[in-house]
Amino acid sequence: MENQPLRGGTEELLGRALVVVVDDRVSRGESADSIGPLVTELLGEANLVVDGTIVVPGESVAIRNALNTAVIGGVDLVVTVGGTGVSPRAVTADATAGVLDRPIPGIAEAIRASGLAAGAVDAGLSRGLVGVSGSTLVVNLASSRAAVRDGMATLTPMISHVIAELSGMEEH
Repeated sequence: MENQPLRGGTEELLGRALVVVVDDRVSRGESADSIGPLVTELLGEANLVVDGTIVVPGESVAIRNALNTAVIGGVDLVVTVGGTGVSPRAVTADATAGVLDRPIPGIAEAIRASGLAAGAVDAGLSRGLVGVSGSTLVVNLASSRAAVRDGMATLTPMISHVIAELSGMEEH
């Protein structure tokens, strides 16, 4: 996939991102990935270069491996979509917890509250986490288009600040 030019070419890139879609049916090839392209588009609008999309089944080991690949690969942000609910197969938050060095509960709570206020029930029921692994920001989003759109709208204003802090560009 070719990277799109930035709006007007004047805005600075914030960093690199990776999208991880957690979906059993998509990982088995039974269904097309409709959510990964949306996340990629929204990350592009937030001035991040998306290295790619990884599709994994709702299995802890597969999710952890994808997250570790992102962290080792040096991306600034990894966004997972799916597997955040209350069903037995929803293990994304559990897998993510094992990868995070430091949770950032305030962002996760803001994403849930905003999603629920916007009517994205799955966002309100999400057990998704947000935190830091190494120098990578990790964000779990629920998988509906509404939850993704609202979650990204809530997250986007914070991305540059978090990435700057993680890269050592901001000192406090």
